[in-house]
Amino acid sequence: MGSMRIEEVPWSDPAGEELRKQQRSEIAEVYGTPESEFGAPSGADIAVFVLAYADDGTAVGCAGLRLLGQDSAELKRMYVAPAWRGTGVAAELLRALEDSALARGLTTLRLETGDRLPAAIRFYTRSGFTPIPNYGPYADSDTSLCFERRLQPTH
Repeated sequence: MGSMRIEEVPWSDPAGEELRKQQRSEIAEVYGTPESEFGAPSGADIAVFVLAYADDGTAVGCAGLRLLGQDSAELKRMYVAPAWRGTGVAAELLRALEDSALARGLTTLRLETGDRLPAAIRFYTRSGFTPIPNYGPYADSDTSLCFERRLQPTH
């Protein structure tokens, strides 16, 4: 794989919308139901949305940050196209969002993922996230797993 670039784009970016649509259909396939819209982000509450682009300009991954409070944010819509998994795209997306979070003075990143998404769970635990009790809209969900990581300023 060649180099890739990460760019901040509007939530409404067509390539980002397409990746989020692929993510929703993949989750629907895993769970056998359309994704519930509880906790679904919108352009209004996403502070940062980034896309990863391959050398040829194709968008191959996306991720967003939703502000939760004055010092924390939630990782939303982290998704990498199947052909690009295992190539470092997710790590690059996460790094871009962490830099963005630190620049905003945030100290904690949280996320929710599904209990039937072992690759996602492995990625987040490898990336230093630790399990926490389900929070907010996920508090009563049987299929949600929530994680958190404290951010360390790197400079």
